[in-house]
Amino acid sequence: MSEARRGYPSDVTDDEWSFAAPYLTLLREDAEQRTHDLRSVFDALRGVVKTGAHWRYIPNDFPPWAAVYPPARPWLAAGCFEAMAHDLREVIRAAAGRDPSPTAAVMDGRTIPSTPGSGTRAGYDGYKRRRGSKVHVAVDTLGLLLAVRVTAASEQERAQVFDLASDVQEATGQTVTPAFVDQGYTGDPPAADAAAHGIRLEVVKRPEANKGFVLLPRRRVVERRFGWLARFRRLARDDERTAEVLAGWHWVAFAGLMLTRVMKLAQEVENTI
Repeated sequence: MSEARRGYPSDVTDDEWSFAAPYLTLLREDAEQRTHDLRSVFDALRGVVKTGAHWRYIPNDFPPWAAVYPPARPWLAAGCFEAMAHDLREVIRAAAGRDPSPTAAVMDGRTIPSTPGSGTRAGYDGYKRRRGSKVHVAVDTLGLLLAVRVTAASEQERAQVFDLASDVQEATGQTVTPAFVDQGYTGDPPAADAAAHGIRLEVVKRPEANKGFVLLPRRRVVERRFGWLARFRRLARDDERTAEVLAGWHWVAFAGLMLTRVMKLAQEVENTI
């Protein structure tokens, strides 16, 4: 590894690329518009999301930023990483002895600080006492991403239930019934919004006698995934002009994590044969 790339994530392996390539090949490999190897472009994009590097500071032995950013936007717009993550989720669930389509979900939101790059989209989260954007996610009970939406931090979690529940059912084929949430989702309006999509909200309450941090059942899986996402510096704060791009980087991050996990599972199976 060159000094320029020190600190960047490892290159995608041959097996990982064999899985990922069909999702990303929006143009023929020999298309005239293609001047750089698609695999190297994918590696560079993963590096940007992981390290939070500025586009123009991509190490020199990757393709230049002007060759990475243009295909990244069509990939996000086409839902390439979202489709990859959904298929990887089914593989992981099947390997764990679960039904490929989850029957339960966990919803939560986290606020990340704004920057000048995020412009006027930022809002103030009075509870967290932080100005920025709020990322609303839904995961299955294994912590695998089902849906993600981005709003101003001033937006309440309960106000996003209708759209988030719709996304969850679209991703799973209408198989989710209960969704576990915290007390920020209490009230009749969010319950009605979830019920409109066939989902029943179940509020996991914090024990009143406990003080400080408490590991809550069911909800701990989404909190753990927030911890994983915090390791991706592009997701640690909002540098994006549009909410769609910030949401898209979450799919890139999760797809990479799940891709590595699937390859490890495949290796374990191979070693037992």
